[in-house]
Amino acid sequence: MALDFSLTPEQEAMREGCRKFAEKEISPGALERDIEGRFHLEGFKKCGEFGLLGLPFPTEYGGGGADIITFMAAMEGFGWGCRDGGFNLSLGAHIVICAVPIWIFGTEEQKKKYLPKLCSGEWIGAFALTEPNAGSDVQNIQTTAVKKGDKWILNGTKMFITNGPYASVFVVFATLDKTKRAGGITAFIVEKDSKGFSVGKHLDKMGMRSSPTSELIFEDCEVPAENMLGKEGQGFLVAMETLGWERSTMTAVAIGGFEKLLDKCIQYSRERVQFGKPIGKFQEIQHKIANMKCAVEMARLLIYKCAWQKSKGINDMVFNSITKLVVSELGVRNALDAIQIHGGYGYMREFEVERGLRDSVLATLGGGTSEIQRGIIARSLLKM
Repeated sequence: MALDFSLTPEQEAMREGCRKFAEKEISPGALERDIEGRFHLEGFKKCGEFGLLGLPFPTEYGGGGADIITFMAAMEGFGWGCRDGGFNLSLGAHIVICAVPIWIFGTEEQKKKYLPKLCSGEWIGAFALTEPNAGSDVQNIQTTAVKKGDKWILNGTKMFITNGPYASVFVVFATLDKTKRAGGITAFIVEKDSKGFSVGKHLDKMGMRSSPTSELIFEDCEVPAENMLGKEGQGFLVAMETLGWERSTMTAVAIGGFEKLLDKCIQYSRERVQFGKPIGKFQEIQHKIANMKCAVEMARLLIYKCAWQKSKGINDMVFNSITKLVVSELGVRNALDAIQIHGGYGYMREFEVERGLRDSVLATLGGGTSEIQRGIIARSLLKM
């Protein structure tokens, strides 16, 4: 059976259309938003109008009905056109780790209620798993849920929640029984106006500064019984399935970002003259350019294989971890190489490259650290 790595003309057009849209409508003002730590709310709404927010979801829920590979191509194009890493993060969190679990695990009533508003951009979504003392150790979450009549009562605090200050709906994880560890975790859909819910401290980050991040506080927070997502004790499965999507599909935007950064470095290496010749004539610069090109192609192969697996109903957690690990660490290396190529200018805020480094580090932490990914990969090989 022959392998075909090409995109269809329609997928190519989608990628190009998203690139142009992001370049024109979202990228302008990225530097100022980074400095101010300001979310591009207007741009987010434009993404809803453009159809990007609902692209992978069925049309009956207000989505675009696109297949997963088309969605990945769209995100790749968007990543090339949008040099606002924080915005890209918020976009991915909304689509991939809020709307996707509702789509996969939600009841018909839940999907009809929440997905149309998430697809249109009327509501912004967030995913609330991490806690002050439970990051990589997901099974140790302390937020509790207790059933009282026709409601669940949630108590606890979530930390580092992307879109927290702006979100209208959250996928939240709590435990029914701490002694059961993973077996006690259950997922819930929580709306921002729920009694007992509040947004805590807004967090000031090193990178991805235009993506709003905060803690969430649940103080006898009342959640209707029908807002349980999945079954009791199924929350760990919901979380792992969602993280699998995050580790694969949310990285698609990185391909476009890698390629845009490479283009910028190529142009600079042709124009910057030192010792009487363009710096692109020097072997050390050539090697960095070559490494960046390899990174683009490696990321593309890994990410589109993930897309192909998802299109076949394959949820390969180990390959998701491989993809997330390789792409996130290549991102940091690319950003460092770009700064070296640009020299002193690369260290200046007005150039995109220093922001690229600050933004890239988060990918080695969020969605499971690089160390966690290596552990998953190694255990699958060692059977330990």
